[in-house]
Amino acid sequence: MDLPANAFKRRLLAGEQQIGVWMSLASPYAAEAVAGAGFDWGLIDTEHSPNEVADVLAHLQAVRPYAMAPVVRIAWNDKVLMKRHLDQGAQTILVPYVSGAAEARAAVESMRYPPRGVRGVAGTTRAAGFGRVRDYAKRAEDELCLLVQVETREALESLEAIAGTDGVHGVFVGPADLAAALGHLGEIGHPEVQSAIRDAVGRIRACGKAAGILAADEAAARRYIEWGTTFTAVVQDTQALVRELARVRELHR
Repeated sequence: MDLPANAFKRRLLAGEQQIGVWMSLASPYAAEAVAGAGFDWGLIDTEHSPNEVADVLAHLQAVRPYAMAPVVRIAWNDKVLMKRHLDQGAQTILVPYVSGAAEARAAVESMRYPPRGVRGVAGTTRAAGFGRVRDYAKRAEDELCLLVQVETREALESLEAIAGTDGVHGVFVGPADLAAALGHLGEIGHPEVQSAIRDAVGRIRACGKAAGILAADEAAARRYIEWGTTFTAVVQDTQALVRELARVRELHR
């Protein structure tokens, strides 16, 4: 049994645009339905969604038959959480609230086995094909992809140091928390916030790393792509459901 290839990582490093969907419904049944819609990648959220480790496993199993690449956003920059998600087969991890180079390095170390990192070693995990993948521990890092999320003033001040960290493959700009950090809670479209996003994307790209974001609508998505994002989430499943339900209900009033 061979080590599964990480198509998302390959396309990310090649600079290809990948359009994604944010999955917050906390249902593998819903995730499977979303996976067949044709998106390049789908974010399985555990930070702002009631998904626990076992729930993510069910999501990974549900989307596996589809071409959509799963990305898991862990709840925090924690080596134990990272280890558990990696062991159950997550290959691309998004770490929230990274505000400095030390935090970025900690995330990288959590992705790597000793002596380069601190990931615990286990031989019969799902990631290792239950022991069937030859030399998994020695080869795993080749197919693992680390994305870090910047969403604070401190992160913007340390952006080059974060993006330049060896082992960080992409930097995701968190628009909602960044807006709050800049004093514009709930106002992602505020000119200061949009200016900060554009500046951040440009600086990330200048470091030779991929930039990503979640867009609130089509106009924002097209704007961010024009600015340079290459892994761009354009819709959230809960948002799409709520909007479509409201639209259909209005048709029958």
